[in-house]
Amino acid sequence: MIQKLAWIFGAVFVVVGVLGFVPALTPDGYLLGIFEVDPLHNVIHLLSGILALGAAWAGSYARLYFQVFGVVYAVVTVVGFLQGDTVLGLITVNTADHLLHLVIAAAALYAGFAMKEGNMGSAMM
Repeated sequence: MIQKLAWIFGAVFVVVGVLGFVPALTPDGYLLGIFEVDPLHNVIHLLSGILALGAAWAGSYARLYFQVFGVVYAVVTVVGFLQGDTVLGLITVNTADHLLHLVIAAAALYAGFAMKEGNMGSAMM
């Protein structure tokens, strides 16, 4: 189940990374008019997705991916909340990004550290 979740995470992150480069979907630098994006932010989404897909393909690395990814996104969340409109001066963010990063970090940390292999069905109900 964790492997399937990694496939989903990977696909979503790759799609979001690609969509971030589509001007019609990023008016004034806001994906769908909500989430602040910039080229580096989009590349990070693409790389996060590619890593998730690689971990899903390998299977045995899916849990490790979520552990590392969850910790990194938790740090990004905290730094983003503290700095407000940037993360380490590298990517621009807003409150919607902070909240989404928090949800993503929590989901990844759960998948990486707490989810049992057969838990995905009951966790999504």
